[in-house]
Amino acid sequence: MSLRPLLLAAIFAALGLPVIAGDTYQAIPFSALNGWQDDDHAAALEAFKVTCGDMSGEEWESLCAVAQQNPNARLYFETFFQPVMTKTTEPALFTGYYEPELDGSLTRTGRFRYPIYGVPKEVRAGGLWKTRRDIEENQVLKGRGLELAWVENPADIFFLQIQGSGRVRLQDGTTIRLGFGGSNGHRYQAIGPHLVELGVLQEHEVSANRIRQWVLDNPEKGQEIVWENPAYVFFRRVGDVPSDKGPLGAMNRSLTALRTLAVDPKYVTLGAPVWLEKGGSRPLNRLMIAQDTGSAITGPQRADVFFGTGSQAGIAAGLTKNSGRMILLLPIQEARARISGQ
Repeated sequence: MSLRPLLLAAIFAALGLPVIAGDTYQAIPFSALNGWQDDDHAAALEAFKVTCGDMSGEEWESLCAVAQQNPNARLYFETFFQPVMTKTTEPALFTGYYEPELDGSLTRTGRFRYPIYGVPKEVRAGGLWKTRRDIEENQVLKGRGLELAWVENPADIFFLQIQGSGRVRLQDGTTIRLGFGGSNGHRYQAIGPHLVELGVLQEHEVSANRIRQWVLDNPEKGQEIVWENPAYVFFRRVGDVPSDKGPLGAMNRSLTALRTLAVDPKYVTLGAPVWLEKGGSRPLNRLMIAQDTGSAITGPQRADVFFGTGSQAGIAAGLTKNSGRMILLLPIQEARARISGQ
């Protein structure tokens, strides 16, 4: 038996590379990246520096040390990285996410009646736990002191959970920040298809903004639809992130608006630069950094663009559902290992 596959697998493991059977990798020249010459490479380098120090592997560590010296950004990426595209039969899909801001209270009031929960001890143990319906309709967590804040309606909690982090504006003008704390272990089920089946929306109309508005306008029916998704996210208070910085992502570092990308870590090394070419009415060609993940983000050509904080960012994120392509920028040695390992 040839030892070459085993040796390549060992190299991949040492470099922190994911190994996915059946992947086809293709080297792409920088000149073939649409809009590369027009991007703000310095902004991408600043975003890369936020998380590169947390990456493992000698080559990544060396590249991070060079980045901290503030080199010419475009020359840095073109000198030390090779664009590599993972080819797949699955169509590319790029969506958006953001950090919501909700009005709320630290105590239950007549206006703020719906709790955002911290993590119960049963969830910390892992495995499947109660469904969304159990938690919200049957109030299995009531009276356990897990309420982090209270907001106006359950739809806001549902969409906060989809985003994975957010801010709550209190009535005294202060703000608390919430980050992902854990989940009940159930698989996320999109509710858009249910609204299409009911004839509420046409398939081409399905977007986060349209779904949220329908749920708000139809609270009883909307609640039943929301309960079709059994997954539930719990939060934690985040107190060490400055208000002018983005929320913490999967690498426990602040995200950067329109530079952070949520990816599938099975295919993309967290912290790696990724060139994104997103189509649609609002095309986006720019260098992003893979600094986050998401339960709905699966596959080599699937990603979520972080749009920032607040309602305007939410509108832009909700309108994003486009095809295109994304291309990894890998250190030269890693790129050669992938391509030669086919």
